[in-house]
Amino acid sequence: MSKKIADFSHHQGTVDWKKAKDELEVAVIRVQYGSKVVDDKYKEYVAGCKANKIPFGHYAYGQFVSESDAIQEAKDFLSRADKDAQFLVVDVEEVTTKKASDLVPATQAFIDHLKKNSGKKVGLYTGNSFYTEHGMDKVKADFLWIPRYPSNDTGLLKDAVKPTVKGVHLHQYTQCGKLAGVKGNIDLNQIVGDKELEFFSGQAVQEVVKPTPAPKPAPAKPAVKPAPAKKPVAKPIPAKPVDNVYGTVTVNCAKLNLHGKADLNSPAKEVAEKGDSFKAYGMKNGLYILGGGLFITSSSHYVKFVKNPHFGK
Repeated sequence: MSKKIADFSHHQGTVDWKKAKDELEVAVIRVQYGSKVVDDKYKEYVAGCKANKIPFGHYAYGQFVSESDAIQEAKDFLSRADKDAQFLVVDVEEVTTKKASDLVPATQAFIDHLKKNSGKKVGLYTGNSFYTEHGMDKVKADFLWIPRYPSNDTGLLKDAVKPTVKGVHLHQYTQCGKLAGVKGNIDLNQIVGDKELEFFSGQAVQEVVKPTPAPKPAPAKPAVKPAPAKKPVAKPIPAKPVDNVYGTVTVNCAKLNLHGKADLNSPAKEVAEKGDSFKAYGMKNGLYILGGGLFITSSSHYVKFVKNPHFGK
């Protein structure tokens, strides 16, 4: 199962970050609700992420009533945000401005202040319907984060219902998710746009470069040339390509689970490491079928697939 992107507020209570780190790719930590209410867990959560080397970003729930008030909220947010946060987000879910028409320019003022004074990527979080109803498409940000859940929210990615608006980069697909180290439910997210995981984590995938082996010394020339063979040596007949192999799957992340079922939410049966290669014999439910009754994700974020040109011939 691929790691998770989860967002945190004081509602998550005490988090066991040593357990969470094994499942968590990026944490998004709330800092404030308006200017006056500071999330009383955010510093504790930041310390937990840092101690366990978990990349994190911050978000602030907007309560501004005007453009000038939005700038003040942004200043307060920036003064509280940790310097190691990879990105910042303004969360706009309700019309708090005195006039509804002021919401878009006030939101833009908040984002512009963060962009100008933080040097960080700045995103907008807002509702799927709210985005359209209030013209939030006019707000310019580095990325768009939209929540949308299925009517029967199971917390599982396989049941996710994607947003209907265009240009979404991060989709909050459940509010009933589960994460090791967290008691109760938690919001989970998936990347759906043109941004890579590195955009949010700030951590590039490190390519492992194998050292070039030293050339073998040339064999010493014999003193006397051997007599030519009387009969020419027949060239070996090349073996026919294996036509039942769909292709080759190579792991390009640090570790990756192999499942006993064609379901990413099933328990891991084995764990592969970066550079491991496997023959794939087809696909099922969007996963590559491996030997031994194992299945592996087909996401290009985690594996590289090379199809066998002779497959099916």
